[in-house]
Amino acid sequence: MNKPKPVFLLAGGRSAIRRSPDPLIQAVFRECGKAAPVVAYVGTAHGDDRNFFGFMANFLFEEGASMVNHALICPRDADIDKAKGFLGSADVVYVGGGDVGEGIRVLQKKNMVGYLRRLYEDGKPFFGVSAGAIMLAKKWVRWRDPDDDSTAELFPCLGIAPVVCDTHAEQDNWEELRMALKLSEEGERGYGIVSGTAIKVYPTGEVQAMGGAAYQSIRRRGEVVRLPDIQPLS
Repeated sequence: MNKPKPVFLLAGGRSAIRRSPDPLIQAVFRECGKAAPVVAYVGTAHGDDRNFFGFMANFLFEEGASMVNHALICPRDADIDKAKGFLGSADVVYVGGGDVGEGIRVLQKKNMVGYLRRLYEDGKPFFGVSAGAIMLAKKWVRWRDPDDDSTAELFPCLGIAPVVCDTHAEQDNWEELRMALKLSEEGERGYGIVSGTAIKVYPTGEVQAMGGAAYQSIRRRGEVVRLPDIQPLS
């Protein structure tokens, strides 16, 4: 049995200034030990939309992937054994963006959460972008009434990356992340992943910023306190 590997959580965005090859994707591919990896694609956050898949698959091919297999899970008649085959045989698993809550709901409904966690625990590398990055983390927040903060509640995500995070929400000062921390236990830290950057999360919970500084805050004595940004290694 292999040991769990670091998880890469990417914010996406800044496409107009994206370099090719993308250094963040290249770091993911190096971690899985393959120059031309086979990628399994999880798209439950966007309903397994084929256009979304096609766009991201083309991008991953440009970055050097040898194959990108769509592990279809959402359709009513989805072949879950086939999806598990793609996931189990891949060199790395990618979790795509969309709606965090919907993506997790489908994975729970199709009994895929435990399977994905076992893959991670057996050493399968994972990375996610935008909502997919949040899905890979411990938990997230939702509102029963979007106009009433008293209705905010936490819900569990995959728990593959042992952190709480948000992506490309720098323009609203990480409002949802701060609410998630308000509802969390004392000492919980939250990480804001700025557009065009990423964090690398080790199984121990250690966090490394990539491509730019990462926002960091903590719940302390019932308040959310800003901590110094995490700077990328030189």
